[in-house]
Amino acid sequence: MKKVLLSLGSALLLAVGANAQTGYGIKAGVTLPSYSYGSSDDLSDTKSALNFYITGYLNANINQNFAIQPGVSLQGKGAKFAEARVGGTTYELTQNTMWIEVPVNFVGKLPVGAAELQLGAGPYVGFGVSGKNKFNTIGNGDGSSTTLNEFKFGKDEHLKAVDFGANIMAGVKLPGGFLINANYGLGLTNIAGDKSLTNDIKNRVLSFGVGFEF
Repeated sequence: MKKVLLSLGSALLLAVGANAQTGYGIKAGVTLPSYSYGSSDDLSDTKSALNFYITGYLNANINQNFAIQPGVSLQGKGAKFAEARVGGTTYELTQNTMWIEVPVNFVGKLPVGAAELQLGAGPYVGFGVSGKNKFNTIGNGDGSSTTLNEFKFGKDEHLKAVDFGANIMAGVKLPGGFLINANYGLGLTNIAGDKSLTNDIKNRVLSFGVGFEF
């Protein structure tokens, strides 16, 4: 399945690149991921954790106001399951996961003075590569983090290995190619594996970052 999807992505890159004015871009920043449990009664929706992302993409301008941006992204996801404060110390239980995503965004561009406003959306497919549960303590100006366990992805594990979803993005391109951007990733797949506590887990990721377009 992965080979088929990556082959389709490569074919799209070649087709788009052959028929449009192309450039390249890179983005990086922070993610504020969480989980949605939908209609499950096992757990309520989680709070946002803190992670990071880095994305490389092809910018194919179809015309002055529209572009297609396929890319590859390393996305830090997960969630904060619990948080408690006792005295001056905060205790957190979080799950950190790492995904490789292949997004294809369709982007509208609107000149605003010397800058360019960008608004877009599109689908993505993600492949889980690593995950761990951590217990964090923060207090009195310092803190510690303990890895409770690391886990694999798969149908018979805690989380499934493949996620499909949609991105909604907004950003500003400044003169010289500097980018300021925000993105919301809406997971549409139930990624709960057989070992999960709930039968319905979906990724939710809000991210902010900067970048450069060549």
